[in-house]
Amino acid sequence: MKTSNNMSAHAAILSANVIFGLGVPVTKFLLDDWVTPMTYMATRCVGATIIFWLVSLFLPREHVERRDLMVIMAGGLLGFVISQTLTAWALQYTTPVYFSLIATLTPIATMLLAALFLGERITGIKSVGVFLAILGAALMVFVGWQGGAGRNDLLGIVLALLSLLTWAVYLIITRKVSQRYTAVTQMKWIFLVSSVAVLPFAWKEFPQTALFGGQCAWDGALAMAFIVVFATVLGYFTIPYAMKFLRATTVSIYTNIQPVVASLVAIAIGQDIMTWDKPVAAVLVLLGAWLVTREKA
Repeated sequence: MKTSNNMSAHAAILSANVIFGLGVPVTKFLLDDWVTPMTYMATRCVGATIIFWLVSLFLPREHVERRDLMVIMAGGLLGFVISQTLTAWALQYTTPVYFSLIATLTPIATMLLAALFLGERITGIKSVGVFLAILGAALMVFVGWQGGAGRNDLLGIVLALLSLLTWAVYLIITRKVSQRYTAVTQMKWIFLVSSVAVLPFAWKEFPQTALFGGQCAWDGALAMAFIVVFATVLGYFTIPYAMKFLRATTVSIYTNIQPVVASLVAIAIGQDIMTWDKPVAAVLVLLGAWLVTREKA
């Protein structure tokens, strides 16, 4: 039974990271032709809120302590609204390949913040991993500054770095609370408060977008549905499930699949081009992330 659970957990986290990898070029496609960053965020929030609250009606009701609810909601504003809005803005300026490579720095950012705020020790192997990852990120910044394939790669990379930092802070401040409640309970509150926060800023933009302004076509609608149902709801279902049976380090290593999927798809559909710095930066960043997560185990 344990082996079966482990196999299903590996399958779940593998599927989630493939979906997240696909979500990067799909998001780029939506932002280029169909939605603004704020209407993209509002659609994700409202769609996920409806789905999670409907699912919760068929599950046992779970009481959430008021203090924990405040942490969950604050985490939602930080880890979803701010982080994912920065993600949408980043993809307006840089390419999916650069963005997905920056995203793999998340375990390293989490480790550094945990060392700074929680006093966790950084060993020699971790230091080497951090150095290699920063070297890879610096290479992307340098090439982006010289002029890459995006509108403004340097700005996009900076926004991507801010996005992963806010996500890393979210992981740290909510990790104790997240162990007390089911994923559905947490997500229904996170997306509810996120919807309330985002809708006032996005409301006036909806009629100005192609997706909601009368120019909608099947490709835009299907792309948005993929983001809401798969890249948002399904992803937030599968990761907590995998965490029940796998170590956190194992789960974090699977994130290295995302840049591979995102890069292959983005280059295949013409959203990006292959240049010398991308594989070099990928090797440095992924090796650094692997050293950090492997040594932690």
